[in-house]
Amino acid sequence: MNTLLLRSAALVAGLTIVASSALAQAWPSKPVSLVVPWPAGGPSDFVARQIQNDTQKALGQPLVVENIGGVGGAMGVQKMLTGTDGHTLLLGSPLELIIPPLTLASVKYKPTDLRMVAQLVRAPLVLIARKDLPADNIDELIALAAQRKGRPLTMANTGAGSMFHLVAERLSQATGIELIHVPYRGSAPAMGDLMGGQVDLMFTIFAGPVPPTIADGKLKAIGLATAAPLARFPKVAALAAHPRLAGFEFDSWAGVQVPRQTPDDVAQRLNKALYDAMANPQTRQAFENTGNIIVPPMSLAELDRLYQAEIARYQAIARSINLQPQQ
Repeated sequence: MNTLLLRSAALVAGLTIVASSALAQAWPSKPVSLVVPWPAGGPSDFVARQIQNDTQKALGQPLVVENIGGVGGAMGVQKMLTGTDGHTLLLGSPLELIIPPLTLASVKYKPTDLRMVAQLVRAPLVLIARKDLPADNIDELIALAAQRKGRPLTMANTGAGSMFHLVAERLSQATGIELIHVPYRGSAPAMGDLMGGQVDLMFTIFAGPVPPTIADGKLKAIGLATAAPLARFPKVAALAAHPRLAGFEFDSWAGVQVPRQTPDDVAQRLNKALYDAMANPQTRQAFENTGNIIVPPMSLAELDRLYQAEIARYQAIARSINLQPQQ
């Protein structure tokens, strides 16, 4: 009886391997969908459109960009996870992959339900302030906060539990800066109020319109969430260089994800196709023009380690402030 069971188990395992191998060899057998979990025209959509043509050439099938917004990007992730044949991908970031399961009880997926097959670009977060705040760097901000003991500075964010909220909480924990968090429905209205002087500070992505706005003097940069200044913006200090902020490095990245059970052969082919697309000089120039930093090619093992580390650190911050998912 035991021998029969062992033979049956071996047969099932063998059939599973054969089926997986057959899928990988035939893949892609039809157009591939790249889900963007935000409306058309946003930063994630821009990334998807830039890689679309070269990626579909490499795969030998059309790559169809599908915009599915809603629930902080969670609807797009859930749509991608319903694709079980390897033909549905996701253009994702920490905003949709890691944050919603921490903040929304209605979100049932876990970040580990996905695997990253390529990280494409990233942009560091920057701490910006209203132009008339009497602090120009992190030392002066810490001193200002100490003088205002009992009168916290106001910190705009895009909602309780958002990436910008969690990073601001980490800043407060490390420096002792007292903050009142002011939630907004998006970065644009938050930045509008910051420029109008209604709030003191905010974290945002250092790309797109943000560097020019700082250069024009409409806002001031307190520091980048990086270990060292960026070559293109040497005057913007790195927050992680401060003794209290060692390791304070946060960025928003865009990568392509697939369901965790996707066969390794399919994941490997996607990895190569996507990084080949990123090698196009025109594509690279388009990303650099918007302030994005192009990520060098990474192996699937390297990507998995990076993704797991990102999940762990945001979950740790959420635990440290006792963040609970809301209904």
